[in-house]
Amino acid sequence: MDLEKQAENYLDYCQFRKELDKNTLKAYRIDLKQFFQYIKGDFLDKNKIEAYITELHKKYAQRTAKRKIASIKAYYNYLEEEELISSNPFRKIRIKFKETVTLPRIIPREEIERLLNHMYGKGSSCHAHTYRYWIRDVAVMEVFFATGARVYEISHIRRDRIDLQSGLIRIMGKGGKERYVQIASPGILQLLKKYYDQNQKAIEKSGYFFVNNRGARYTEQSIRRMLKKYASSAGIERNLTPHMFRHSFATYLIEEGVDISCVQQILGHSSIKTTQIYIRVAAGRQAEILRTLHPRNKMTIRGVA
Repeated sequence: MDLEKQAENYLDYCQFRKELDKNTLKAYRIDLKQFFQYIKGDFLDKNKIEAYITELHKKYAQRTAKRKIASIKAYYNYLEEEELISSNPFRKIRIKFKETVTLPRIIPREEIERLLNHMYGKGSSCHAHTYRYWIRDVAVMEVFFATGARVYEISHIRRDRIDLQSGLIRIMGKGGKERYVQIASPGILQLLKKYYDQNQKAIEKSGYFFVNNRGARYTEQSIRRMLKKYASSAGIERNLTPHMFRHSFATYLIEEGVDISCVQQILGHSSIKTTQIYIRVAAGRQAEILRTLHPRNKMTIRGVA
């Protein structure tokens, strides 16, 4: 049996059964191709697999190596579950390494406020034919910060998954996992209704809630370009990305005392360990506040000589 050819069946399984997104599928395909080129048919050779894992650690950053190993391990688990192999070599391979923790980058509150005010200010100078695109861009940015959703998730919101009366949005996340997020601000909900009224025909035709000037889905790439354009015109030098809004959303909720399990549910994290990193970011902000604002720092105290 050619396990390399079986990889196509596995990728079909990931796409149609597990409903993984296209970026994840692309990464899986690349990771498996690199593995096959190295292993050269010795698919069940434990020593060869371990040698490849060592090469990954030498060549890539820890986070990338970990992802590539996970891709291969998931493929072998699939082969075992489908009874295409009688013995899974990964069951005899111990994989454990310490990953350097990179804290997520967040956007200062004043910059988010500055960006949104700048975007709203642009509306007064819009021509009639550009108004519907302006209100779409403002709506997208408000939904980013209101829900903490990923750019892929917002781009793929379908019309029938958003209730403009209650503000409830059904999000399809990673691996086809479904969750609900709530637009709790009446002002933002009113904005979404105005956007829908301006673009109703294109929205109903495409099936997607956020549409471009051709009436098709507003893509992730277009949203990223839009954010860069407005950030630049607002005079923000920081390189803003959509995912930074997700990080900021989570960090500021935790700073306000929201329970971490609630933040986990809103973000759609399968493990609370993923969400816990925002506690460290919030703690860093807390330390900064205490250093600069605590009254003890303004007292003149005679200390130990």
